[in-house]
Amino acid sequence: MTTVLDALNQALHHAMDVNPNVYMLGEDILDPYGGAFKVTRGLSTRFPDRVWTTPISEAAIAGIAAGMALRGLRPVVEIMFGDFLSLVYDQIFNHAAKFRWMYNGKVRVPIVIRTPMGGRRGYGPTHSQCTEKLFLGVPGLRIIACNAFSDPNATLSTAILDSEDPVLFVEHKLLYGCKMRDTPHIEDLEMEQTAGAWPTQTLRFRGVANPEITFVSYGYMAELVYEAMMALALEYEVFSEALIYTQLKPLDAGPVLRSAAATRCVVTVEEGSVTAGWGSEVLATVAERLPTGKALRSHRVGGKDIPIPSTRPLEEAVLPSVRTIVGAALNLTGKTDG
Repeated sequence: MTTVLDALNQALHHAMDVNPNVYMLGEDILDPYGGAFKVTRGLSTRFPDRVWTTPISEAAIAGIAAGMALRGLRPVVEIMFGDFLSLVYDQIFNHAAKFRWMYNGKVRVPIVIRTPMGGRRGYGPTHSQCTEKLFLGVPGLRIIACNAFSDPNATLSTAILDSEDPVLFVEHKLLYGCKMRDTPHIEDLEMEQTAGAWPTQTLRFRGVANPEITFVSYGYMAELVYEAMMALALEYEVFSEALIYTQLKPLDAGPVLRSAAATRCVVTVEEGSVTAGWGSEVLATVAERLPTGKALRSHRVGGKDIPIPSTRPLEEAVLPSVRTIVGAALNLTGKTDG
């Protein structure tokens, strides 16, 4: 079966094959190394003039790419670790995301910034963070997070070939080895998705008309939510449905509002530190727009608000797990573990 890494690599090959204006920039992306996580393998061999290895200057990489986009090219940037996005923040926040508006729509900046996020690899506090929440409030920037329940090939291809505005494309490190689950039937679950370029998937148990909980997640956290759904159903007879978002910003509130109106119980799950994160924005939107009636019960599951340790036991204690997701669900439903 195809892995998420395979799908992303195929998307890059496809985009560069069909559009000669697509360029790839990043550190150590040339063959035979092919990038720190091998997503760019084979590209420099096939397209030697359009794959550029760069000095170690993330700000320069993003700035050059923005200039290329202004001249009609479609650059794809690889930032080796998502933690290093702090070094390109000015280029995104004050430049790439604003140029369309500053120049009254006369220019567009179709740049895709790809980067691996997340922990559980023992890389320590400066190579293990999920920093996407720092960009949620940037006007003009689209944030996409691939997952194994959708097609990462189509997701990345669309971002590169069709988007006319800057895209931050989030790839969790642990997803690279995951097998794709883009099928309508997964064990006892069925899956449907919204229309559009970056759909939201809904996982629900077949034959269960009234789930008790709505889970909302993205990226690798969807894998943990899936395991938590199965554990809750098998061990506690608590049935839920899960919304897996591909587009984090702008937020399509429709799916979560429809599900929350039925369950009145929402658990958001993200790996980044929980304070002021994506889950906070989702729950604020639900609280503002959900029709009045029965009270909303909600909980944010996320990383603790401390730097991520290097040792495995401490790292696991800081980051969310299946156990913490199950515990949050049981607390909201008034059921106990054991």
